[in-house]
Amino acid sequence: MNSRSKTFRYALTKTSPIMVSYFLISTGLGIVLQQTGWNWIWGMAMSIFIYTGAFQFVLASFLSTGASILTVVLTAAFMNSRQIFYGISFLDSFKKTGKWYPYMIHSLTDETYALYSSLDYPEDIDQSSCMLYIAFMAQGSWVVGTVAGGLLSTVLPGTIQGIDFALTALFITIVMDQWKVNHNHMPVYVAFGISIIFLLLLGGDRFLLPSFAVSAGIVAWRGNRS
Repeated sequence: MNSRSKTFRYALTKTSPIMVSYFLISTGLGIVLQQTGWNWIWGMAMSIFIYTGAFQFVLASFLSTGASILTVVLTAAFMNSRQIFYGISFLDSFKKTGKWYPYMIHSLTDETYALYSSLDYPEDIDQSSCMLYIAFMAQGSWVVGTVAGGLLSTVLPGTIQGIDFALTALFITIVMDQWKVNHNHMPVYVAFGISIIFLLLLGGDRFLLPSFAVSAGIVAWRGNRS
């Protein structure tokens, strides 16, 4: 087996849990979009060009209520601002993928970031190709799930409530997994405490960006001192 095949098999093995969860959650997204009047074609386009799970669920409600463009843009900026902070650590690795560098930035999610951070690449595995395969397979499963959900919704009777909570459940699972893998739990305590403070001060609609900024600053400061 050549190096490319080994790299693909390794990436597939590591990405399989994400692919399964992405497919199931994005199926829910496809159902939600269909129920708000946006069929699977729009869902597929959204999952290809936007590809931000939590915001896609929010965007579905915005589309159904006729929210303003300014509201959509600001909400997208706040909800996805976390990727600015943790994505910086992989810029050098992404550049090694060559022409795929912009796509690697576009396709970075909480789950792929967690996977990139935890991988210990064997010597016969090409890291750049492996990361690219992971990005392709993760987004591919999300797109396929969105389309499947949209098509499934056309034959389901009535409406289904509470599907969007699946994404919250996935985030909780990621945090629990990282808690078990990493012995240093200080960043979790800091992020949790800062988030609670800003949630009480600013409310649920405006606490996210300042929470990430302050938490990242504290963690970086502690890291430089240690």
